Order: sequence, then C-alpha cells, then structure tokens
Amino acid sequence: MKSLWLLLHTAILSAISINPIQVSADQPATQSAVHAATAESEITRKTTYFQRARSYSTHPESDPPRYVRNLAKTEYEAFRNLDWLDAGIDHRTRYELRNDDIRRNQVLTDHQFLLRTRAYIGIRNILDPFRMAVEFQDSRGYNSHFPKDNRDWNPFELIQTYGELYFKDALGKDDLGNSRPLRIRGGRMSWEAVDRRLLGNNQWRNTTNNFEGFRVTFGQESNDWELDAWGMQPVIRNINEFDGRSKDQWFYGAVGHWRKWSDVMTIQPYFMGLKQDDRHGRQAERDIYSPAIRVYGVVPNTGVDFDFGAIYQFGQDNGRKKSAWSYLLEVGYSIKHDWKPRLSAFYGFVSGDRNPNDNTDNRFERFFGFARPWSPDDYLIMENVKAPKLVFEFSPHKDVSIDGGYSWFWLASTTDRFNNLMNVSTPTVFNRDSTGQSGDFIGQSINARINYKLAPLIDVTIGYSRFMNGGFVKNRQLAAFGEADGGSNFFYTEISVRAFK
Repeated sequence: MKSLWLLLHTAILSAISINPIQVSADQPATQSAVHAATAESEITRKTTYFQRARSYSTHPESDPPRYVRNLAKTEYEAFRNLDWLDAGIDHRTRYELRNDDIRRNQVLTDHQFLLRTRAYIGIRNILDPFRMAVEFQDSRGYNSHFPKDNRDWNPFELIQTYGELYFKDALGKDDLGNSRPLRIRGGRMSWEAVDRRLLGNNQWRNTTNNFEGFRVTFGQESNDWELDAWGMQPVIRNINEFDGRSKDQWFYGAVGHWRKWSDVMTIQPYFMGLKQDDRHGRQAERDIYSPAIRVYGVVPNTGVDFDFGAIYQFGQDNGRKKSAWSYLLEVGYSIKHDWKPRLSAFYGFVSGDRNPNDNTDNRFERFFGFARPWSPDDYLIMENVKAPKLVFEFSPHKDVSIDGGYSWFWLASTTDRFNNLMNVSTPTVFNRDSTGQSGDFIGQSINARINYKLAPLIDVTIGYSRFMNGGFVKNRQLAAFGEADGGSNFFYTEISVRAFK
C-alpha cells in the first residue's frame, strides 16, 4: 500500500501528459478516430482538463448522443445559420445467431433480427437560458423463438423530453479560461455516469434505460472539477403501451470529477441510492446506499494506464440488512505503433449472498448499469461474480478497429444465483443452488469483434463469442433439463446508418 501511494504521489508531482486514450469499445472505429483526434488537439492546446479513460468499454455516451450534430457544423450548406439547432437520425439493424443460449430455458438455435431507430432534436443558444431536447426511439425484434420482452421491444417511445436552464458563466471560469456553467434539467432523460457499470443507457441492448425527474450539473467536462446530481424515477418500458415512470421507486445520486491532475489521474468520488416502497405489501421494500470511488489515469513516461474502482453498499433489502461490495481493477499497456495496439488485464469482484438463511443480504445491487463489459454475449451482469479478463485492441487502418479477449467467470458465493442462467425471459429457480453443492465455476469465454467504416455515414460491426460452460452451469442445466450442454456460440453482424457525418 505504501509503495502504491509513493507511485501515485510521484505521478501527481510529475504531471506529465500522455497521449489520449481510445474511446469506448461500443463506438464504431470512425467515431473513435474523430473523438481521439479532437481530444489530442485539445490536450495539445491545453484548453481542457478532461482526459478519457483508456480502460475497455467504460466511457459514457456523450451528451447529446454521438449520432447528433449541430446543424451549422454539418456538411450541408443550407444549415450554416442553424447553430442553435442540434439534430440526428440513426438506424441500426443487427442479426444475431445464438446457439444454445444459456440465458434461455430451451436449448436451441435462434436467429433474431433487432431493429432500432432514433431521432433527436435539441434547441440551444437562441432561447438561453432555456434549452430543450426531444429524442424518439423505436425498438423491435423479429424472427425469435422466444416471447417478446422489453429488452428488445419498445415501439414508438420518447426516451428524452426535457427542458433545461443553462447559465454559462454562473460559477466563473477555471484556470484554462473555460466557463463553469450551471445546468438544471427537468423531464425525461437518458444518460450514463462514471464507467457505466451502475448507470448506463445500454447502447448495446435494443432498448434504453431512462428516467423522469431532475438533474443539476455544476461545471462541465472541460473543467478541473464538476459535480452532477440527480433525483429520478425509472421509466418502465411497456411493449404495448406508452412508457410511464415507476411511482414507487426513486433513484438518486451525485458524481464528482476532480481533473486537476488529469494528465496523471482523474478522481471520481460518487454516491448512488435506490429507495422502493412496498406498494402495500405487493413488493419488496428496499433502501440501498452505495458510496464509491473511481481513479483512472496513466503512469508517467510509460505506456501503462490504470482504472481502479471500489463500491460499498448498505441499507436494507426486503427486511434484510444490506452489506455488499465490489472492486474493479484494470491495467493496460499501449504500444507505440501506427496500429495503436493496447493490451490489458482486468479483474472484477462483485459480492453475492453468502447465506440465504441469515439476516444479511450480500448480493450486490447493480442499479441501472449495463452488462456487456462483463461478457460480450450478455450472459453476466454485475452480481455475484469473480471475473478476470485479458483484452487486446488495435486499429490497422483509420476506418477499422479490432478487439477481443479471453474471460473466466466464477461465482463469488456458491450459495447465491447466477442471475441470467435460464432466466431470460422466463424466470426460474434453477439459477441458484442454496446448498452450494453445484460448484462455483461458471465458465470461460473467447471473443473477437471488427468495426469497419463502410461509407461516411455507414458503420459495420461483426462479432463472435464462444462460451464454454463450467461446472455450475452444467449442474444447474442437469437439474432443470436432465441434460447439460458444453457451451454456446454467439455470432452477430450489425449495420448502423446515421444522417450526418
């Protein structure tokens, strides 16, 4: 611990700039190149404190979303005077082949097509301090053997409709001359925070997490410090009706960003909480508090980067005391080469319930985080898991990016559940062995993915994952079906088309 502190102390004093990092692994290669170039230019000019985390697939979606452009900055001459209007249209079609999907209660091969269309309109500047935005999304899935669920289906929905008061210089300016604005938003919103593990809008999934309530932001991304706070009620995704908020649940929190030393490290202390009433005995009463901290950055004069997070949870969950925790560590190394290769090692521990018969619940609550960083086939979520992973990333051409990795998964507690096992979309009791006799090894996974910019407005992604079932999965399949499978295959290809470069 002492040596770690000395390393961090030396890094802070050195404050030596390292080249900007790669973008979120969920973004197409072309978008990555644009954002990386922008970040590089900004850092060179010393106009921003912001440094992007190099860790794999952890960067939050931009605000507004990355398919949105200010019309005055697009390629169309007719829009040159519309600097007060943001707009975007985006469509994604994905074909998925899933063979022996362990999330399902049937062992078969499924060929599904997922369609998602989004459109965004935002007004700024012209009515300041008042601003507003509206975002529409239509999500559908076809050709599956399984019933519709709100992971894939949510037709004709408004996922964002908010008004905002924006005060550009309300908090003065930072040492680089950047304004410290104050933003107050109210309405329906969708956004991501920290590393997306506890609050994400799920860019991979066909439908989107969103909320209704209020959000206040002090400062902005380019400042040396920023504070984002909210109080929200989750929006329930209804397949056949217009979505409405959950009136018996509140999700609240605050995220701080300290970027004064961002050439070496960015510090993000944060707190999130969930309160749910019992609806007169019809559901569990829950009151969960989650303080946490994340630190990411680079080691000066090396190609080494790091990302560390620690989260604790306490409160009460359905009459039981909540005591859960998680810690996450990723270390990467970027090689100086035109292909920009990066190798990384990740380890995540997320607690599970140790004893189903005592008065303490140790199962970690992931709130509204997304699952894909844990496994590319969407099998794992941030609950009851120990997960080491090795990842490689490189870009052999400006329009191409490639990544892949190898992962292993164990239960953190043998007596708690593996949430998604045979549990989507029909709930099951076979995903848990409260005796602990089914073992702890969930399995291992190998995966690879290619992103390619086919045309200026079209991106193509092709991916494959092979999951090899471990002892726990096989034993629970035997208990449920009377037979067990060795593993599953997941292949997908998707095409994304947007309106503006």
